Amino acid sequence: MATKTQSKLNIRPLDDRIVVENTAAEEKTAGGILLPETAKEKPQHGKVVATGPGRLSKDGARLPLAVKKGDKVVYGKYAGTDITVEGTEYKILRENEILAKFE
Repeated sequence: MATKTQSKLNIRPLDDRIVVENTAAEEKTAGGILLPETAKEKPQHGKVVATGPGRLSKDGARLPLAVKKGDKVVYGKYAGTDITVEGTEYKILRENEILAKFE
């Protein structure tokens, strides 16, 4: 059976681009105060749902990506391009815009 993400996402990233499903923004603070929609910060982490084949080297060989589908990653605040597919928010990033991945 296809998962929720697999059934909705019909995007195939090119070269060293990666599609990340955004993690939901925090609904309340650590102290328990509920945040209004305008006060929520955009998340800077998410789960990789699709990767391109990797960029081409100068001699024409494909260089493998450091992340794979299912990895949880951290990216810069203003990195990538935001898109929405059937109500789910995604970010398309280049591999060099990813700062770290969770182990």
